[in-house]
Amino acid sequence: MDRQNKLDIDDSSMRLDSFLGKAGVASRRSSADIIRSGRVEVNGNKVTEPGTRIKDADKVEVDSREVSLQKKYYVMLNKPVGYYSTASDPHADKLVIDLVQIPGVRLYTAGRLDKDSEGLIILTNDGDYAARLTHPRHGILKRYEVTTDKTLCSADIQKMKQGIISEGEEIRAKDIRLISGFCYQFIMGEGRKREVRRLVRYAGAKINRLKRIAVGGLNIGPLPSGKWRFLDENDIKLSLKQGVC
Repeated sequence: MDRQNKLDIDDSSMRLDSFLGKAGVASRRSSADIIRSGRVEVNGNKVTEPGTRIKDADKVEVDSREVSLQKKYYVMLNKPVGYYSTASDPHADKLVIDLVQIPGVRLYTAGRLDKDSEGLIILTNDGDYAARLTHPRHGILKRYEVTTDKTLCSADIQKMKQGIISEGEEIRAKDIRLISGFCYQFIMGEGRKREVRRLVRYAGAKINRLKRIAVGGLNIGPLPSGKWRFLDENDIKLSLKQGVC
């Protein structure tokens, strides 16, 4: 490690990428990229190693703005169709974050739903929590109700569960079950871009409606479209339940 990246370590120290995540700058994984890009200073010195340890007395700045720990917020939103879950899309005109306004608080989405999808999406300023929800190694499953324009045959369903190659990567559903008519339940575990739509396209069908119903053990319930509410401690625990949906 470079000398400029070395800080004293004591029992109260914390990894720099974890600190940025807890401070709401970005998820821990994205915070590591921010650090490596040279945008972070600790006590006036540029730091490029995400694992650098910092203490309570250290001054941390990102892009010359001081960063400090803040109260954590956890929100669930019933996303309507037509809203983008990322602000980085140059074509985004309506953003999910515009639907959840908390004065003085910057939230970001933990995971994503594409513009044409709806349902449960979680917003937070807790980067560590967001990382636990979204990284596949934590085993947090997501449940979707998917209405197609035709019946999905059993052979295609089996193949989608085993895994297919799409856009150069393997994607799969943990489970697919018929609800009624052309409506199916998809259980997903990896969160790859538009993975449900790509699976259904493989089967030669189109999606008429895609709605996320649950994250972990947290269900959307009766929350109206376009509305949001804070998550309580039990909700947070439910959302982090592994292997259930």
